[in-house]
Amino acid sequence: MSTKPIALIPAAGQGTRLKPHTHTLPKVLLHVAGKPILGHILDDLPRLGIDEVILIVGYYAERVVSYVKERHPGLKAHFVEQTERLGLGHAVSLGAPIAGNRPLLVILGDTIFEADLAAVLRGGVSSIGVKEVEDPRRFGIVETDAQGRVTRMVEKPERPASRLAITGVYYFTSGGPLFAALEDLKRLDIRTRGEYQLTDGMQRMIEQGETLTTFPILGWHDCGKTETLLETNRVLLAKMPQSAPPNGSVVIPPVVIAAGAEVEHCILGPHVSIGTGARLRNAAIRNSIINENATLEDILLEDSVVGENAVVRGRFGRVNVGDSSEVG
Repeated sequence: MSTKPIALIPAAGQGTRLKPHTHTLPKVLLHVAGKPILGHILDDLPRLGIDEVILIVGYYAERVVSYVKERHPGLKAHFVEQTERLGLGHAVSLGAPIAGNRPLLVILGDTIFEADLAAVLRGGVSSIGVKEVEDPRRFGIVETDAQGRVTRMVEKPERPASRLAITGVYYFTSGGPLFAALEDLKRLDIRTRGEYQLTDGMQRMIEQGETLTTFPILGWHDCGKTETLLETNRVLLAKMPQSAPPNGSVVIPPVVIAAGAEVEHCILGPHVSIGTGARLRNAAIRNSIINENATLEDILLEDSVVGENAVVRGRFGRVNVGDSSEVG
């Protein structure tokens, strides 16, 4: 059995708060700052020395499989279908036959974050990524002792004893104890809100004598709804190399224009990302995400998300247009 770390990414969710875009695309493949949410995660794995990943798929599984094989051929990818949505703990447990007892990095497929994961992997201790938040009642939180060891995890506590929110990034020095704890949940049918929860599995690990610590998440970006997707787009664009203005157009940074996009007589920015194959003509756009192969003409647009292959013409202030739609 290999001792190299393996990544596990739950990516089966639909993303109901991101409709209409998730009518035709799984949440993890929605674009932000020039590439899918999942792409931001997968691009970081080789730097960590991880070349193997388990993806738990479900909703539009075939699109996730196609994307990973086409855009990330250097990764050895395993795809496991979650046929029943029985919770995050259940999803993670499905990776047990592949991951076994290897070191395991778990990253939720809709989580974009900044952290020193290389240091975490070198640290030699199982650890949970956390970020201090103003209102812990909205999140799952961890409580720690004086030595920094996790003692308890609580989901959306009424009277929180900690402000350390669980962010969706976890490292286990060996997957075996985690998978055993999750199997216990299923065997004993221990559910929270009707589902097998990953936090319940980790709490069981602690009760069985396993040590978990925490590590800081420096940036934690929510992609759960259109407004926060645009906010994440703004944050990430400001840290990326900027695109040069196309001939005959004006760019107000930060703006990223993918190779293969056609831009003619436009004013773009600030905070605009444009996908491959998009065609823009006579458009003024700011604070927006324009996905692959979309067409925009003769339009003034802001605070908008335009789906793949969508066509938008005319004069609108704000749109939220799904894939293959036409507005004119």
